[in-house]
Amino acid sequence: MIRLYAAGPEAVTIIENRQTNQALEQEGARCLAIDPQDPDTVYAGTTDSGLFKSLDGGRSWDRLSRIAHSRVTAVAVSPVDGAVYTGTEPSSLFVSRDGGESWRELETMKELPSAPTWSFPPRPWTSHVRSIALSHQDPALIVVGIELGGILRSQDGGESWEDQRPGAYADCHSLATHPASPETFYEAGGGGFAESGDTGDTWAAADSGFALRYVWGLAVDVEDPDLVYVSAAPGPMQAHGSGSSGAAIYRRRDGGRWEPVLEDLDEFPYALAADPETSGALYAGLGDGSILHSRDSGASWQEIAGPSGGLDALAAVAV
Repeated sequence: MIRLYAAGPEAVTIIENRQTNQALEQEGARCLAIDPQDPDTVYAGTTDSGLFKSLDGGRSWDRLSRIAHSRVTAVAVSPVDGAVYTGTEPSSLFVSRDGGESWRELETMKELPSAPTWSFPPRPWTSHVRSIALSHQDPALIVVGIELGGILRSQDGGESWEDQRPGAYADCHSLATHPASPETFYEAGGGGFAESGDTGDTWAAADSGFALRYVWGLAVDVEDPDLVYVSAAPGPMQAHGSGSSGAAIYRRRDGGRWEPVLEDLDEFPYALAADPETSGALYAGLGDGSILHSRDSGASWQEIAGPSGGLDALAAVAV
């Protein structure tokens, strides 16, 4: 059975066994991470209320303290050692090795030469950690995407950092990894899709087949690391504006050309999530809270119950 978590400004919605429940109402949830070792442990970052943790599948939540910034923009849990990493606005990265009871800022990230140039266009005086990708083999390997500032990498648990990685898109929106291909890292960015075959050291654009280049959502099939999905729009105004997004969901197999599997969407697909039990199955969360489900790699879609009031992040776990 699959449990879905959908984060949005009005609530975190939990969808399981055809039942829908809401929690963290009016907290402005915007990002999610599930503990790979425990499907009932989930973290939710909010716009201005910090980070929350649930130990019972989202029924109850506790606010975690001791993070310096209340605007949490990314969260990830290491599949190797269970460390929790939290990114914020302004761009800072924190780590907890005791399930969120205590936190330490990885301050050297902000000492990189490029740091003064990081700038988020709608609020150019600041930037934020948009995504965090963690290795499935090495607990000390951390890859971080800054919006807008590029991709950074640490090989020693965040004690030191390698500045903007060559070939990556500077406007990073999503990062992903896959346990079956631990050397491969994936990026969806404001300009296209990039991929690294050397654990995030160097990157190369892989955009063949795209008609739309403002790429946002990203998911990799649960079994096949060469089956990748992204969502894209013509540009940021269409993606985040009030009119039709004109967006599409694309699919790529075996390193080939991208092909659209869903086009001309009014609502922007902010989040994609691979089904954790079934290869070829995918969930797409749209900006109005609608959730679409495909069982055939995007060839057909069915709408399922989703949250009202919008959606920013989506996570799926087998329970």
